[in-house]
Amino acid sequence: MDLPRSFVIRESSHRIHDPLTGEKLATLGRALRLPPGARVLDLACGSGELLCTWARDHRITGTGVDISTAFIGRARARATELGVADRVGFVHGDAGGHVADEPVDVASCLGASWIGGGVPGTVRLLQRSLKPGGIMLIGEPFWRRRPTEQDAVTGCQVDSVDDLLLLPGLVEQFGALGYDVVEMVLADQDSWDRYRAAQWLNVRRWLDTHPDDELAAGLRAELDTAPARYVRYEREYVGWGVFALMRR
Repeated sequence: MDLPRSFVIRESSHRIHDPLTGEKLATLGRALRLPPGARVLDLACGSGELLCTWARDHRITGTGVDISTAFIGRARARATELGVADRVGFVHGDAGGHVADEPVDVASCLGASWIGGGVPGTVRLLQRSLKPGGIMLIGEPFWRRRPTEQDAVTGCQVDSVDDLLLLPGLVEQFGALGYDVVEMVLADQDSWDRYRAAQWLNVRRWLDTHPDDELAAGLRAELDTAPARYVRYEREYVGWGVFALMRR
């Protein structure tokens, strides 16, 4: 049970595996005004930056779960680096089946709603770990502009135009599921640039040192087209944000 090796190569330098900068992650932590000792569960936690930096800055405690052995290893190293290994822990496992042993103050899934089969299923999964009155965090893409041609949809790495909503529709979806949106932090185009462009450098450096690897030809072909595709389509059409929800 692990992530495909190609994904780990693309994001080998990333501390945050979403189009969210460290500054925006810090903004979100401040906006939630969490008390010291608040318990956080982060499903599909990646390299653990949310838990580690919030433990340092806000003295939260928590657990992260991720399917990637590489990312879990980095998360544990980051916790040690920031001196918070006594307050946060990381579990290698299937986040889609994980429920906290005790209810938490914050239950989070940023950029991985596939673990619940989409937003509604992920909301139901997170709710199983959440205290009454707790905060749920969902990170999700949306259309900045709804494309009218299938080439643009495909260029955004989306199968169908109906797979994403416009921002008002996404916020309304949370309401229809029975939740108030109480905070949000949105990525911008610079956030996307930092996320995607770092992938290209990671891939290029890996190719330079692994020219004979079985993945090299595929990643070389990807690097040939990814930058132009990104600036033509994804950068223009796709938004992303973290939404803080509370049950009505």
